[in-house]
Amino acid sequence: MTLPQIDERRGELRGGGSPSASTPQNLMVFVLSMALFGLSNIILEIIPDITIGPVDFSVSYFVFVPLTLAALVSPFWVALGAPLGEIVFTDLLMGDFSGLAEVEGFIQMFLAIYIAGSVIRNPLNRVQIVLGSLLVVGIDKFLSAAVDLGKVWVGVEDAEFVQGLPESVLLLEGIGFVVDLLMSGILFGAIPALWLVPALYRKIEPMLGLQPREPGRKIPGSVPKAGWFVAVAILAAIGSFFFAFLEAWDVSIGAVEGEYREQFGDQFLWIGVGAIVVVLALASILFAVWRKRKRDR
Repeated sequence: MTLPQIDERRGELRGGGSPSASTPQNLMVFVLSMALFGLSNIILEIIPDITIGPVDFSVSYFVFVPLTLAALVSPFWVALGAPLGEIVFTDLLMGDFSGLAEVEGFIQMFLAIYIAGSVIRNPLNRVQIVLGSLLVVGIDKFLSAAVDLGKVWVGVEDAEFVQGLPESVLLLEGIGFVVDLLMSGILFGAIPALWLVPALYRKIEPMLGLQPREPGRKIPGSVPKAGWFVAVAILAAIGSFFFAFLEAWDVSIGAVEGEYREQFGDQFLWIGVGAIVVVLALASILFAVWRKRKRDR
């Protein structure tokens, strides 16, 4: 009798099942992703950007935060929570919320984290971690660049040209894409994640009552292997273009434009931090109560 061979690279055994997470566990992953990514974006608010000519050298987001969670637990719930955390804690609370136009960024970031987290089938595989980091930035920024070029092509937004370079729109988008890959994807993505993911592997999962990813066990909450998902993802990406055009058309349904940080200074960022602490504390208490009742049964 021959034993089935485990594919270490894929982290999945053909025909293998996976223990499904319960609703409270999924919600805790969702809240944790939302809180940590929201906190990381608040920290980014106090980091100054560096601009050299037409090129902006800045960190768009700390990729390693959602990527680490997506690599260890459910990619779907992490991808759902992370962009919402940015919207709630750094856009809405800071008075810089564009309303329905924010759906564009939500869809793009959701697809980026969901796909990248699903690519990491073995949390100890360094190649997959680096690939996941680059995919988060690559997918998000590619869709964002396509939206910007679409606005210029349709004529709802003026292009930023460099004198003497008629093709400078594409040039600037290309340079910005490479800078984002290096700054967000590598420096604040792959490098920290290469240390964090193995360090937290088998440590964070028991805290959430989840079983660590193992070769031979299907990844809960990963991208389904079906053609319909590709079709849905493409439609969602195209749909995000519509919400991006709303802002260009000055349609600001549900927008909040208080600019509270400009009024009260950097101290107002502590409001966002306080909100994150409250949300995370409440979720942790409810989750602990649920786990206690589950053990007592």
